[in-house]
Amino acid sequence: MTEVRAEMVANVWQVVVAEGDPVKEGDTLVILESMKMEIPVLAEEPGTVSALAVREGVVVQEGDLIAVVS
Repeated sequence: MTEVRAEMVANVWQVVVAEGDPVKEGDTLVILESMKMEIPVLAEEPGTVSALAVREGVVVQEGDLIAVVS
């Protein structure tokens, strides 16, 4: 199980996956927006998205949980 966390304060611009979706290492889970830049948040290992803790339009703080891949 891997917890994917935000590395910076940003807006969740787009959620690309849903709970239950299979992902490969390097797949985009969500896209964050900060200072007009789009920052993809990637799966760190292959597995299934078992929890998605964000939705589009919310602001995440550094260290906030984005998703769990197991």
